[in-house]
Amino acid sequence: MLLIDYLRENFNQYSKNNIKNLLKNSCVRINEKIVTNANYILNDSDEIVVIPKFIKYLKTNIFILYEDKDLIIVDKPAKMLTIATTKEKDKTLYNIVFTYLKKQNKNSKIFIVHRLDKETSGIVVFAKNEKIKKLLQDNWNDCVYREYRAWVHKKIKGKKTLKNYIQENQYLKSFITNKNKGKLAITEYEVLKNEDNKTLLKIVIKTGRKNQIRVQLAHINHPILGDKKYGLKDNEKRLMLHAYKIKFLHPITNKKIEIKTPLPF
Repeated sequence: MLLIDYLRENFNQYSKNNIKNLLKNSCVRINEKIVTNANYILNDSDEIVVIPKFIKYLKTNIFILYEDKDLIIVDKPAKMLTIATTKEKDKTLYNIVFTYLKKQNKNSKIFIVHRLDKETSGIVVFAKNEKIKKLLQDNWNDCVYREYRAWVHKKIKGKKTLKNYIQENQYLKSFITNKNKGKLAITEYEVLKNEDNKTLLKIVIKTGRKNQIRVQLAHINHPILGDKKYGLKDNEKRLMLHAYKIKFLHPITNKKIEIKTPLPF
């Protein structure tokens, strides 16, 4: 069966033009990859996900992966700040999502639960009230499962847990130090694929230090591709790091929330 026929059959609430727009706007994912080809031939084992809700910002679609009265979870593009800095206050994920919510309800509020580096893409969780923010942040490292994907330089084998102490400096890079100065950072990685002179890793973080994944992988001489801050010179146009999956229990309803978003690289 062709993908376009499947969509017309299973999403008949949409017009033909709307279905074409779903494909054009990268709303259709097959086996966790974005597919825009209407004539893609489906296999019986294919997992098809349609995420039609997104915030249009300039030429970028910011997909809404989950939303209820307490939370909104979105897919952040690479090269976009999560929150404002002294140099940039408007072109941030926070401001874009807040503007979207204000259009729905002028009394809307939004609170950042966690953040990603500007260069990193993937899942970001916002709370719609301060109570939810606090409940999530108070249990973040213990109760929230966070999984990333990254392409790194050189070939690696197997899996490993990295434990280092990282010191953050406002003016310099974050860097590995000793336990008397830095904060403990724990990162688990597992090899998914080797290709040429690079490796695709599954990464699970147990702590949330600034630039944690980037610093620790650079420390073991396997920096992330496209990392201009901690890495090696290469031809990548972006940092090849993506917040791929998150799992946690909703702090109010106790519902299991599990979100995945496809790799953009």
